[in-house]
Amino acid sequence: MASHPTSPNQSAASRLRRSTRASSSPPGTAGATLPGRSRRRRACAFHPSADLAGRVVALSGDIPAHFDAPLAPHHKLIGRWAASRETTAKRYTRAEARQRIERVFDKAVLDILGSVEFADFRVVVLHGEEDYPPAIAVICDSMGQLELGWIEDSDAPIPWRAAAYKALDDMLARALPIFGYDDLFDEISMYYWDGATDDETARQWITEYQGVDPEYLDELTLPSNMESRRPEWMIAKNAGASAELPNGLRRKLEELRKAHAALGKLRPERNAWRFDLQIAYEYLPGIEECSTLPPLTLVPVEQFAREVDDVGRHGMEYGFMDIAGFCPLPDSVPVDDWLASLRVGARFLLAAQDLIQLDPANL
Repeated sequence: MASHPTSPNQSAASRLRRSTRASSSPPGTAGATLPGRSRRRRACAFHPSADLAGRVVALSGDIPAHFDAPLAPHHKLIGRWAASRETTAKRYTRAEARQRIERVFDKAVLDILGSVEFADFRVVVLHGEEDYPPAIAVICDSMGQLELGWIEDSDAPIPWRAAAYKALDDMLARALPIFGYDDLFDEISMYYWDGATDDETARQWITEYQGVDPEYLDELTLPSNMESRRPEWMIAKNAGASAELPNGLRRKLEELRKAHAALGKLRPERNAWRFDLQIAYEYLPGIEECSTLPPLTLVPVEQFAREVDDVGRHGMEYGFMDIAGFCPLPDSVPVDDWLASLRVGARFLLAAQDLIQLDPANL
């Protein structure tokens, strides 16, 4: 739908950072802005047919005055849906039709995602090519460490903090492109030690295959060194059992689990939060050049800054795999079904947000 796509040539930030939020779009832009959307431009840009919802929705100039006139596939997708919501019969000029589609679709997306504040999202509509139907993607525009609030910074008992962290680590990836400590360790293992996971094998690789003098081994990172840097609240075995947790925390964890389960029950073909990389390849030429690493992490950068920077280097140069969901929409799948699944995922993200924003003093 967009006649002015995001440029693929603008560079990303120079290093990973904690997840941050930016101000809204400047005055005069068309369409709504999701609260706090990052202005970071992706190094791996979408196909020029992309349409941004929640940012600038710029329909091409050949949009006719009536929804039922010939339109491009992605125009028809949103146009038919917008027309179905009209309560009165009304004729639109070309400009009015374009603005109406923008407003109705933007409002629907903003109503669902507007309350999610701990990560920034935008929605992209692609028209598809050849035999592929239009598709809608949910993109995460946040990058770096997810702010963990009281889990990381408070003096609350370790079993409470570890229980909350474990829940996020186990579940968040269902709707958020994010990696945890185990993912980081696997990446570092390949990056530093050719897949070794113990000190002895890692030392052998470093000395025999990299030619490092054994006397310098103490200066290098080894698997045990990484393990020793994990704060106690990151270690799953430190998580308190449900019966040992305060009622308020137990309720929030149960709400998160229920929302996670509801998201998992969605039909794959109608799930706004499902991401199949092979399907995305068909719509997004050049995406294979991006890093396979997600843009967000649950790993605290204070303890693992070097490792996070090392594994994120490719993503900083070519773009991260920042797609939260990618859903092709043939005629058999109504836009309303996609919006309903978007709402299920938003409820899950809000449950995670509520857990992070808890005040342990009130538990």
